[in-house]
Amino acid sequence: MAIGSGLGAQLSIGAETTYGVYAAPAKHLEFNKADLKLAKTTAQSAGIAAGRFLALSSRRVVTQRQASGSVELEVTNKGMGLLLQALMGTTVTPVQQGSGPAYLQTHTLADSFGKSLVMQLGIPLTTGAVTDKTFLGCKVISAEFSCEVGGMLVATFEIDSKDCDETQTLVAASYSNMAPYHFGQMALKTGVFASEAARDGIRKVSVKFERPQAVERFYAGQAGLKKEPIANDQVKITGSIEMDYVDTIFDDLHTSDAATSLIWEFVGPNIASTYFETFRVKLPAIRFDDAPPTVEGFDVVKPTLSFTGLYDGTNQPAIEYISTDITL
Repeated sequence: MAIGSGLGAQLSIGAETTYGVYAAPAKHLEFNKADLKLAKTTAQSAGIAAGRFLALSSRRVVTQRQASGSVELEVTNKGMGLLLQALMGTTVTPVQQGSGPAYLQTHTLADSFGKSLVMQLGIPLTTGAVTDKTFLGCKVISAEFSCEVGGMLVATFEIDSKDCDETQTLVAASYSNMAPYHFGQMALKTGVFASEAARDGIRKVSVKFERPQAVERFYAGQAGLKKEPIANDQVKITGSIEMDYVDTIFDDLHTSDAATSLIWEFVGPNIASTYFETFRVKLPAIRFDDAPPTVEGFDVVKPTLSFTGLYDGTNQPAIEYISTDITL
């Protein structure tokens, strides 16, 4: 019996073979909050009947079902592969680095069709019994990563789901020894692609990937459920950098509107040989939108510059992840 509060909650995920078809989730993630929930569309018959003042309860029907919401969690040194694959789209097989236990996942931007997840949320009653909410056909619509001075690297994944199934058996959660990435491991580099240099004065970075998709594909013959969403607009990559005004590198890029490559990385403990736990966002071309530095008092000038990620014509954005995970 679990604790009858959020302390007893759990989140498990797994890759689907077929969109919206249950597959037992085997990955158990530590999370900060999850607000996945079912949304139903109802219709009420209201035909005129002599002397009837109220519509009949028996004549209300559910015409559509879907679900959506978000999951916020700390990015850890294990277990992130399935979420990153669902976000970025490339089918990834971890590649062993050297002869040791380090494995590299390279999640390159691609079409995410066919990349759907089962997300099973265990929500405790006050009695300690845990209710099962199994969300099928989960597509990652967007993800935002953020880290600031003294903080953890936190990610928020926006989810669109085909349905919520409450008839499945809640899987037993077990957790590997995971560690979060944090500010003390963070570095930001910009410059010519593949020759980026570390930048000083960085206090906070956030990057958001948005995957616009047609999420209202409701057709006859589908029992009121949707078909898998498909991409219906270009990917949008945006972000911001908060820094102390230690130099004019970003200010000059804003003025000239020139492109630069950006690498945002977190490097943790050594796994084996020359390979370290790593989470790395690679954006081959960004351009700064705003804002130039302003003086707002006696304190150190702290500009926050927003940027847009674009295609450099050759290299796709990617997220690299080095861990001991042999599989996603």
